[in-house]
Amino acid sequence: MPKISGNSKKTTTVSPSPERRRELLATAAEVFAAQGYNATTVRRIADEAGMLAGSLYYHFDSKESMVDEILSAFLDELWAGYEDVLRAGLGPRETIEALVTESFREIDRHRAAVAIYQKESRQLAALPRFGYLTDSQRRFEQAWLGTLERGVADGVFRADLDARLAYRFLRDTVWVAASWYRPGGQHSPEEIARQYVSMVLDGITPRH
Repeated sequence: MPKISGNSKKTTTVSPSPERRRELLATAAEVFAAQGYNATTVRRIADEAGMLAGSLYYHFDSKESMVDEILSAFLDELWAGYEDVLRAGLGPRETIEALVTESFREIDRHRAAVAIYQKESRQLAALPRFGYLTDSQRRFEQAWLGTLERGVADGVFRADLDARLAYRFLRDTVWVAASWYRPGGQHSPEEIARQYVSMVLDGITPRH
């Protein structure tokens, strides 16, 4: 029979629960959105979460890891929705309407992440692990600008429309809503999208 040491102990490693990680990331996202990435410290996030800074490192190795997870989760979900729209074979106007609607749904689900993306993506994209931010911006432009150009070519939008200027206007008009939108407000994301689309697209369709 093998000899068993009297001081040997069985150790168990407990992994942080996914629910707790999501709670901490939601807290971190609010702090990043309010204070900015550079001004936010791990200690401040831990304070908001009601824990010691050292305990936060049990879940994440750095604030860079936290903001990376916040932004990548938001963009993965955004692009899943966008790709469904782009594969649907809709006309140019219907595609823009669907993209705007999907954007407002994402603002509703990830308002703080959208605010971080708006404020910090240019700075973060210079860091090696955030190269996907530049790729996402490129894909975003291709989807929206390509749809507008198709609309002009098909006669759905005005022939004199500057598609690139319209793209920038649409992009900024939609995403700036993250600065004032609050989930559970008077209007649903779909209703806000409908109002935006009506105000914007009725100004770029042909005049009769």
